[in-house]
Amino acid sequence: MALSEEGLGQFSPVPERGGVTVTGELLRDEICVAGRWRTGTGARIDSVDPSNGQIFATLRGATVADVEEAVTTAALRVQDSGWAELMPHERARVLHRIGELIEASAGRISRLQTLDTGKTLAETEALARSAAGTFRFMAAALETMQDVLTPPRGPYLTVATYEPMGVVGAVTPWNSPIASDAQKIAPALAAGNAVVVKPPVWAPWVTLFLARLCEEAGLPEGLLSVLPGPGRTVGEALVAHPLIRKVSFTGGTSTGRHLAHVAAEKLMPITLELGGKSPTMVFPDADLDQALAGVLYGIFSSSGQSCVAGSRVFVHRSVYTEFVGRLVSAARQLRVGPGEDPATQVAPMITHEHRDQVAAVVEAARAAGATVLCGGTAPEDPELRAGAYYLPTVITGVRNTDPICQEEIFGPVAVVLPFDDEDELVEQANDTVYGLACGIWTSDFPTAWRTAKRVQAGTVWINTYKQFSISTPFSGVKDSGLGTEKGRDGIRSYMHQKSIYVDTSGTPLPWAGARKDQP
Repeated sequence: MALSEEGLGQFSPVPERGGVTVTGELLRDEICVAGRWRTGTGARIDSVDPSNGQIFATLRGATVADVEEAVTTAALRVQDSGWAELMPHERARVLHRIGELIEASAGRISRLQTLDTGKTLAETEALARSAAGTFRFMAAALETMQDVLTPPRGPYLTVATYEPMGVVGAVTPWNSPIASDAQKIAPALAAGNAVVVKPPVWAPWVTLFLARLCEEAGLPEGLLSVLPGPGRTVGEALVAHPLIRKVSFTGGTSTGRHLAHVAAEKLMPITLELGGKSPTMVFPDADLDQALAGVLYGIFSSSGQSCVAGSRVFVHRSVYTEFVGRLVSAARQLRVGPGEDPATQVAPMITHEHRDQVAAVVEAARAAGATVLCGGTAPEDPELRAGAYYLPTVITGVRNTDPICQEEIFGPVAVVLPFDDEDELVEQANDTVYGLACGIWTSDFPTAWRTAKRVQAGTVWINTYKQFSISTPFSGVKDSGLGTEKGRDGIRSYMHQKSIYVDTSGTPLPWAGARKDQP
């Protein structure tokens, strides 16, 4: 079906805010159940603009019954649509078209996502273009993916092949909807599966919009469903459904651990991208200008709402005082404001409730003796009072074992600790249940390489931070996750491996004593 302006729902213009005209791109009160657009049967979801606390749209969410319909229909459609039987380049053609449509709609996606999440327009446009690149990369990887002719160990030909799983589930986070959607949907579709997505209740609109783009690109009806709703009902039903063959989840560690138990009962593979308490390390020989810019970006971009946020900053004692002073000065100068203002660097948090949870963690640390050098409160600007804002916060006077250094805050809060030698540094960096990411700032390559190898993390950045590539695998260790996403093998994580043996001898197996000269 062609995507028309009617397909996007109500288009009532609203006044300009921050120099950006929001065109009212609010989707209809419809969810996508196996390719059918209809009002959900669940509770009402109010979408709130974090910059001002106002409801800008409502949506009826999904229920367990919607999950049942979506999954059972998808199981039939993945069989009769012929999607899985298409040649790889034919499926890739559809993925390429999806990528091009996302690219062409990047501005609209950006504005809609900023309205929904509060993020800056610069970030949401980057996320949209990243999603387009993900579909294009997975299309290229699909076209060039090969079965493996394995070395034979006898008179037979051996081939390792890969086949679709059937119907897979994806549970995506609110902090990067379109990019996370693409990282799960694109490889799953490339593998020949149908996909049922549970987007976040706090930010469902971009995922629903993506489903319409997939339709326009020619994806067969029924192969993609988008079911917004509570994780405890909709998410639970999706993961537990007997026809779901794999789930990819991005979210909190406690929820991920629970879903892993559900998957274990089903003997179903699951990919988990969970929390983090990532260390970033400033060595005495680091370029302090470069390190300062990287530390600021690592913790305060996305308002700290990032699983890889560099929230524990370890600085060598010889440069500690200088670096902390510069960090505090720079943090105070960061521009806090609505995401639609091009000058904004730190936008509002996703909800007022989440902002208050972050504030409570900071207050608990302050009460325990921590020193809050800057931030630690909502801004006093009356124009920002109604929004879910929290100032960039730098905290010292803590130990690595303190709760604020061990628990994921998911906000613009950095704790800074001194270190004296590399062994002590690595020990403290690894002294956490998490192992998602790490940043290293030094001009000495052997030090950087040695430290990178010793740190327990799925991703390590050296003299940079929060740089991503869809071609590079992403994973976590310990409580930060299970399995790997992205990279060329991302498609195969949504496939079953099958080995095929073909006899080349023409001779009966000798086990029963049969001989060629016997009748």
